[in-house]
Amino acid sequence: MGSTEDLEYPQIIVQYSNGFLVSKVMFTACELGIFDLLLESGKPLSSDAIAACLGASTMGMKRLLDACVGLKLLAVEMTQEEALYRNTEISNVYLTKSSPKSQYHIMMYYSNTVYLCWQYLADAVREGRNQYERAFGVSSRDPFGAMYRSDEEMLKFMAGQNSVWSICGRDVLAAFDLSPFTQIYDLGGGGGALAQECVSLYPNSTVTIYDLPKVVRMAKEKFVSPEEHQISFHEGDFFSDSIPEAELYILSKILHDWDDDKCKQLLAKVYKACKPGGGVLVVESLLNEDKSGPAETQLYSMNMLVQTEGKERTAAEYIKLLEAAGFGVIQVKRTGKLYDAVLGRK
Repeated sequence: MGSTEDLEYPQIIVQYSNGFLVSKVMFTACELGIFDLLLESGKPLSSDAIAACLGASTMGMKRLLDACVGLKLLAVEMTQEEALYRNTEISNVYLTKSSPKSQYHIMMYYSNTVYLCWQYLADAVREGRNQYERAFGVSSRDPFGAMYRSDEEMLKFMAGQNSVWSICGRDVLAAFDLSPFTQIYDLGGGGGALAQECVSLYPNSTVTIYDLPKVVRMAKEKFVSPEEHQISFHEGDFFSDSIPEAELYILSKILHDWDDDKCKQLLAKVYKACKPGGGVLVVESLLNEDKSGPAETQLYSMNMLVQTEGKERTAAEYIKLLEAAGFGVIQVKRTGKLYDAVLGRK
């Protein structure tokens, strides 16, 4: 065998090593408002003009803009006098705040919150628990107490989740024909983006968002207008409080927050409350059955380690949890996007 010195430094190692740098360039450009400024300007701008508008150094801004060009988040046009920068279609659609499909808020949540937990990934692996105590000095025993440790943090999280459903919500809700279900409870529905997609796709349905009182208050103030008559709210903790009767319960990115025992406890309560013939729609990112991928889902599972008590699971593992609660006729649909759908019937 040849020595390691004979091996060419593999490109994949370079890419993975630079992953942190890539994401921070994108997060920083979002945070500074570069994409918003270029959208609002309606024309390409020079680095000096962008720096002046955003109160940044000309040298630092030029380097950041060029890095964004390299990442295909910006395009550059060279004139005789200067370089002029403009948004690409991707940045216009996904990185500007005003776009209906904006991912700005989830970017900011990752940049300012998730990354701080990930600094302690090695500790999470050693200890098998989330890292809120090290990252923020708050108790890690109640993950959502830590996650919602202030109104500002709660708002960031809710806005981030809403941005995810702006691009994934319709896919998971259309994976099955949910039109027979007119009375729907969205358990842990947060800012209401999935509920809004649901009543848009199924206009004969009504959706009740069941969430903690402070989350409901924030949703009413910031995200769901009183004019949206098909959406209502129910305040409570679905682990300790009763769950009202409904035809369909949506659990979107809920079960992955908890261990198997907590999931079984919640699903048993849902089954008991569910009307005969009703069901539960579980929306999660599914691992391959051999857990070989997808890579995104494996990374989400690592994030569950540093932030929650849960993990990502395979379709078979979710089916087992649903069957243990009493649900039958369980169907699985992979959407080809970030999140998939599992439907269990009572």
